[in-house]
Amino acid sequence: MGRHVNIPIFIPHIGCPNLCVFCNQRTISGVREFDPEALPEIIERALSTVEEDAECEIAFFGGSFTGIDEGLMIRLLEIAHRYIEAGRVTSIRCSTRPDYISPRILDILWSYGVRTVELGLQSISDRVLSASGRGHTSLDEIRAVKLITERGFSLVGQMMIGLPGATPEDELATAEFIIESGADAARIYPTVVFHDTALCHMAECGEYKPLSTEDAILRSLPALRAFARAGVRVIRIGLSASENLSGEAYYAGPNDAALGEMIISEFYYENIRQSIDKLCLKDEGKDLFLTVHVSRGATSRAVGHRRKNINRLTDEYGFWRIAVREDDTLTEYGVRVSVERKKICT
Repeated sequence: MGRHVNIPIFIPHIGCPNLCVFCNQRTISGVREFDPEALPEIIERALSTVEEDAECEIAFFGGSFTGIDEGLMIRLLEIAHRYIEAGRVTSIRCSTRPDYISPRILDILWSYGVRTVELGLQSISDRVLSASGRGHTSLDEIRAVKLITERGFSLVGQMMIGLPGATPEDELATAEFIIESGADAARIYPTVVFHDTALCHMAECGEYKPLSTEDAILRSLPALRAFARAGVRVIRIGLSASENLSGEAYYAGPNDAALGEMIISEFYYENIRQSIDKLCLKDEGKDLFLTVHVSRGATSRAVGHRRKNINRLTDEYGFWRIAVREDDTLTEYGVRVSVERKKICT
């Protein structure tokens, strides 16, 4: 089996009468209405671009999928399920809200081949949920994740960093809640402010201070660290470049499309420093050649953007030289360091 590919189907905000302070989903997805008859064309176009051995999954994103009209939801699922029956996709996933989960809804999803539910668990703090206009409480989140995992679905928790009133402690508690809920994966979204949202008005009035890029990096790290320690895969950090980060919809907040890579790179920097400090090298750096061993494909993240991590490590420890090598025995975020003394020619 080849690589995993999601075929994203963006459903507009028709499934949710609530409007969170940060949400302008129609602008983010670029979709304001959806014609189910267009679904086969979207799927076929996507399938034509992937290799034959790819593991493809249809993903209903962009709105609260289980909150749309039940007839429309079933119609969309029926169309998507035909591709499972034909062996052209393996399963379906959808994103939704905790208060739009019920045993009946889950039975419908399962019968049509949905195997993963991505749930908006933006915060476990009722104070933050209220300030963000989520329209539900932490009890709704606790109930929903229990129903989802007990029914056998794979759970993906979507959390946010920097919501109104949120503290770093709230955000770490949310990550820990997602872990304890039995989630298989998570997404971390530092809050971006879009025009035509309540959050934009709050920012303009000084009631909310948007995150800087540096804030977003530092506040996302504890959640990433917790997920990595628990073995919960983080499948996305930050909005993608296609989500109008720098377009007319954007107002303020961390808008770098490479934000996720920057956060992961910072995590590698922390891990490398911890590994070096365990060696107790004192002031020997100038005579040492350091090799940093990382997992397959992690070299650029360990090196950092424009060699930021290598340059910082050189400045801090004074190493004669630093190299990064990939090691198939290491898992994601895993780091091992080794040192050799500088050879002096005589």
